[in-house]
Amino acid sequence: NLVRRGEQFRSLRALAAVSYQGPDGKGSFEEAVLVERPARLRLETLSALGAVLVITADGKEVAGLYPREGLFFRGESTKNNLRLYTRIPLELSEITAVLMGLPPGVAEAGWEFQDGMAQRALAGGGKEIVTFDSALGIPNKWQRVGAGGTIEIGGSFADFSTASSHPFPLRISLQASADNMRVDLRYRD
Repeated sequence: NLVRRGEQFRSLRALAAVSYQGPDGKGSFEEAVLVERPARLRLETLSALGAVLVITADGKEVAGLYPREGLFFRGESTKNNLRLYTRIPLELSEITAVLMGLPPGVAEAGWEFQDGMAQRALAGGGKEIVTFDSALGIPNKWQRVGAGGTIEIGGSFADFSTASSHPFPLRISLQASADNMRVDLRYRD
């Protein structure tokens, strides 16, 4: 059950190795990830000399700091503002869900389950599809499909840690076709 899975994971504090590839280039970096679902996020991009970029967001505001340059920015917590600073084209609650190894909309109504997958209709004629790991019975892939049948964005969850009774994905991938973007994140054990 997606709702029960969503209730199992409410917050996270972890270090991750991240690789990014998009129209503005590619790179790899360390990231401190702090999440409190549904809508609190702190990302710290790290280097050997400390934080290079710190981004915080809640339901009202997104703020960022480039410590080395002494630059600070802030604005309304919108999908577009989050996209500018995280490069992830999702709403805040969706970003926090994905970083917790959950498909976006996990707490929403309207999911229909059948044969190892779940799907729900979206406004505008699109749909979201979630597939489940056959052995663990937990989400391992999700896709948001537009009205025309094109995959707009999707992700996968893999390398599940079984250190607790609730397996958690140590590897998360996210791809957005319209943005020609891919992010791979690997949490440290």
